[in-house]
Amino acid sequence: MKRLIARLWRGIRGPVQWRLLYLSQAKFIVGVTGVVRDVDGNVLLLRHRFWPEKRPWGLPTGGAKRGETFQQTVVREVREETGLEVRVGELVLVRSGFRLRVEIAYAATYTGGGTMRLNAMEILEARWCAPDDLPEGLLESHRQLIESR
Repeated sequence: MKRLIARLWRGIRGPVQWRLLYLSQAKFIVGVTGVVRDVDGNVLLLRHRFWPEKRPWGLPTGGAKRGETFQQTVVREVREETGLEVRVGELVLVRSGFRLRVEIAYAATYTGGGTMRLNAMEILEARWCAPDDLPEGLLESHRQLIESR
């Protein structure tokens, strides 16, 4: 029976195989976070409009879009939320998140971009913080990411 299934699988190559894989596998949202630091080691933190009032502070974060790498997601999210430019470094976290979410985090370095321009729809405030002087209301998982780097 296993040989027959393997023979059938090899025989349906291409789009049909991909469609069957797509239909049979779990679907996830991929949240990507950037642990962005400046040359002095300060970390970029944002007060997010749509996050819970008691935990509004966090790192630049957003959902990966179809067709972009996770590194490109970090660059895009930081640019969209702050107007700043970053260079993405090493992968620092991959884990299953809440329900159907996969969480990815990368270290990143601020490279410029002029003055900060916040996306007022999503971000209420941004600040560079020393790792030993993080604000109250910082998402605990983001605090752990900062402290682990």
